[in-house]
Amino acid sequence: MCPDCEDFARTVLLLGQLALYADMAGADLDFVDAVSTSLAVSLPEPPGMFPDDQDHDPDGGRPASPGDV
Repeated sequence: MCPDCEDFARTVLLLGQLALYADMAGADLDFVDAVSTSLAVSLPEPPGMFPDDQDHDPDGGRPASPGDV
């Protein structure tokens, strides 16, 4: 598994485990709020989801609208 794929999968797994913990009786919801926010922010971009910016032309070289040149 590529390093980016592994990081993404590990972070998603941790978020899932945290969600299960939050549903348990007696769970520390302040902890859940703090950690879930941190994990969500650190969630890497899904591998292969978006092309590299330097080689990507979203319009395929065409103008954005017929009137644009």
